[in-house]
Formats: sequence, C-alpha cells, structure tokens
Amino acid sequence: QVQLVESGGGLVQAGGSLRLSCVVSGSTLSSMPMGWYRQSPGKPRELVASTTRGGIITYADSVKGRFTTSRDNAKNTVYLQMNSLKPEDTAVYYCNAVQQARIYWGQGTQVTVSS
Repeated sequence: QVQLVESGGGLVQAGGSLRLSCVVSGSTLSSMPMGWYRQSPGKPRELVASTTRGGIITYADSVKGRFTTSRDNAKNTVYLQMNSLKPEDTAVYYCNAVQQARIYWGQGTQVTVSS
C-alpha cells in the first residue's frame, strides 16, 4: 500500500513563502508520476504542479514562476516550494501519486495566506 504523508502548511502573510513536503512509503518515488493539487471551498480540485516519471514538470499558469516542485529520490520525498504567496493561494494542498494504475492521495495540508 502506497502512503503519502504531507507537512509544511500554515498561515503566512502575502508575499511570504512555505515549503510543503510529501513523504512516500510503500513504493519507490522514482517509479511514480507525482502531482500537487489544491482545493478551496466551493471550487473543484486544481492541479498545481505535476512531474512525470520521465521528469517532465508542468505548472498551472496561476503559480508559474512562483512555485517549484522537486524530488529527492533518496529520501522518497517530493517538495513544493511556494514563494510570493497570494491570498488566492489559500487552499488545502494535496500530494498524489500513481502506481499500478491506482491513484493515492495524501491527507492534505492547509495553506492560508493573509492579505
């Protein structure tokens, strides 16, 4: 069973930074496509960033230039570095992974950006 454990959320002022972490167990990180999603009340879940197994990275237009995702395969951890945060970035952020055609999700971590 693949398990994802997230951390790093919190309350920050606009313009601040946070780094989210997602630790993967039950499989090797390098074998799986990974993604970061976010969801705020009343809105559908939105793709923030994704990485393919081949290393292709895609960002949502709304975060491009501010957010960066990376992998540390030795630690089985993926990161989402969030800079220049805006109030509209406020959401629950989720890590996900795909293995053997099954989709796994982390528990989510709350990010709140004050004006």
